[in-house]
Parts: sequence; C-alpha cells; structure tokens
Amino acid sequence: MVKAPQKIILSGSRDIPFDRLRLSQSNVRRVKAGVSIGELADDIVRRTLLQSLNVRPILDEAGQETGDFEVPAGGRRFRALELLVKQKRLAKNAPIPCVVRVADDGVLAEEDSYAENTFREPLHPLDQFRAMQAMVDKGEGIESIAAHFLVTPAVVNQRLRLAKVSPKLHAVYAEDGMTLEQLMAFSVSDDHERQEQVWELLTHSYNKSGAYIRQKLTETHCGWENNDGAYGEFTFDVTVGTISLDYNERFTSSESYAHDW
Repeated sequence: MVKAPQKIILSGSRDIPFDRLRLSQSNVRRVKAGVSIGELADDIVRRTLLQSLNVRPILDEAGQETGDFEVPAGGRRFRALELLVKQKRLAKNAPIPCVVRVADDGVLAEEDSYAENTFREPLHPLDQFRAMQAMVDKGEGIESIAAHFLVTPAVVNQRLRLAKVSPKLHAVYAEDGMTLEQLMAFSVSDDHERQEQVWELLTHSYNKSGAYIRQKLTETHCGWENNDGAYGEFTFDVTVGTISLDYNERFTSSESYAHDW
C-alpha cells in the first residue's frame, strides 16, 4: 500500500514591532549590489512593504524566547525600514509583517537567507513589456514608469516597442526560440504578416542577426540630423508602404552613443 505524502505545515505570519527586530549575523548577503537601500526605502514609502521579513525568535542562555527576533532573510528590506525609522518616516515600533520560523526547526538560518536569494527569478523582458504596456494603458507616463522602476525612459520605450511585434513571435521568444535582439529587430515594422514571413525565412538562413532581420523588413534605411543636433532614423517598408521613425536624443560629448534595439 502506497503511503500518502506527509502534508507540510507552513510557518505562521504576524506583525512584530520594528524595535523588536535585529539583523541576523546569519544573513549571507554582504556585498552591496543592485538597488541601493535608499532607493528601496523610497519604494517602500510609495507602495509599502510587498514581501514579509523572515524571522526567528532570539533565545536567552536558558533557551527561552526573549521577545526579540533576528532577521536572517530580508536584510535589505530590514535596512530600508531602519533608514526610514532614522529619517522619522516610520515609527520605531511600527508593526512589520513577518514570517516567523521556529527557533530550532533543523534548518539553518544561513540556509533560509541563501535560499531566498537563490530561488527568485528576474522578470522576463516580455513580462516587463506586458506590465509596462498595462501601466501606459491605464494612464501612467513613460517618464513616471522609468522613475518608479529605476530605469531610463529609453528602456521603457524599448520594451513598449514590442507592441509592434506579432503575438506569434512573442510566443517564440517566450519559449527561448529567439533572442531579445532578434525580437526588437522586428519592431521596425508594424506588419505582423510580413514579420512572420521574415521569421520563416530565417529558418532557412545562416544569418539570423538583428541587422539581417531589419534588412529584410525594410528596403531603405538612412540617418538624418536636424538643427537641434538630434539624430533620428528613417526606414521605409516597400512591402506595405509604411514609414518607421526612430528618434533619439544626441548624447553629450562625455557620453557614448549606442543604438538601442
């Protein structure tokens, strides 16, 4: 007789006053990288805390709970909250949502900290596009989206250009059937049928570069510059008679220019 799998019991959650929390020495993140603590604090102010802290009771020498808790997982969120307390933007005894582990459950605190940073997955560029497109559709401005998510407006515009690409090619990219460079190259044309024809053509070609895709989608391609020192690109698709314009600000002399595809 096959034994039924044992059901797991998840750790409970509760609000704990911030002044009863302590950053654990078991937190494995030591090297600073990515979004700064200040930027994370500002994001918490804007949209509150989206993910609870992972905590464990601190025991005294007799093995009894002291009422304080260590934070082995969620150290950057803890530091951001700590900064808000120092700035008097958060009360020092403000209730903080926490997932509370048993003090000695057989799993090391270092393991919790390591796991939290290992089993997360960055948002796929296609999901970024869909999220940004939904924000724009609901009235959010490009500059505002860029500021809220700490990217440049050029990055937002790049993701939004994917709206020009056939949903069938979106599906291919989602399954890792093409690169982001290739997908972005298709955005020079609005003609989904033509895009799909070119993708089919690529299955029989050794050259699958973004430049080759744009070449097949457009007949002519030239640059232009206006009196303000701004640079743009002009593409004419002879197959459907549409014109695509790509207008970019010229960088200052201290910056390098790179085409954003």
